[in-house]
Amino acid sequence: MSAQANPLVARMRRRRPRAVDPEQTPRLSPLWTFAAWLATLAFFAPVAWMVLTAFHQEADAATNPPSLLAPLTLDQFSLLLERDITPFLLNSAMASVFSTLVVLALAVPAAYALSIKPVEKWTDVMFFFLSTKFLPLIAALLPIYMIVKDIGMLDNIWTLVLLYTAMNLPIAVWMMRSFLAEVPKEILEAAEVDGAGLPTVLLRIVLPVAMPGLAATSLICFIFSWNEFMFAVNLTATQASTAPVFLVGFITNEGLFLARLCAAATLVSLPVLIAGWAAQDKLVRGLSLGAVK
Repeated sequence: MSAQANPLVARMRRRRPRAVDPEQTPRLSPLWTFAAWLATLAFFAPVAWMVLTAFHQEADAATNPPSLLAPLTLDQFSLLLERDITPFLLNSAMASVFSTLVVLALAVPAAYALSIKPVEKWTDVMFFFLSTKFLPLIAALLPIYMIVKDIGMLDNIWTLVLLYTAMNLPIAVWMMRSFLAEVPKEILEAAEVDGAGLPTVLLRIVLPVAMPGLAATSLICFIFSWNEFMFAVNLTATQASTAPVFLVGFITNEGLFLARLCAAATLVSLPVLIAGWAAQDKLVRGLSLGAVK
């Protein structure tokens, strides 16, 4: 049958996308490019200033206006190692990593049930998850402190793991639900026809397809747990104190040790920066996975 005799073939040919000429693609004006670079420098300037101050002496860091040409030194980092920052970093790493793993183990099946195999009134379920974030942390601090004290779990790293899991689970469910909604239904139907069970579908089909979204969710949950301060400073003392609690120790009655504080903040920021750099390709793909329908 010819193309003229088949109107469907003719319509498909008319709808065939044309090749895009690179010379006809719109380009950003130099003004917008300059504005983008200016915004980037504005956001990066405090971080660069923190890192630069970390390599100065306290006398040079406290000058007003600050001295950019002051001699550089590693004394502040040596003092931090002598003060033993390692246990605080390990506590933050344990609380962040374990809570993120638990969050993913709970969020992926919940998101699967809310997107691919939707339960009844799934919109009400999503609103319930979102409503748990309406209460400020400071409002729940006193009852949480009393409960943790009564069960003898103060200054315990597993208390932070449980609280961080509850804190990040609603965000993870919302993010993973939008990511899993983009998984092609045809792949899942083919797996069901082949006799694959639910664990096989989740582990071998859904997770590999949604891996960019999983990486983005993991990184965001890790950052939120790593930077959490409210629960850590009020529920820990010596054994389970995290890195943000360690930073508060440089604000004393004797004054603010600015150079040492910047050195500690630089060390505390390194794990998050390394994790973001290692997963940057999956992070960009994951954050934009559900943006375009």
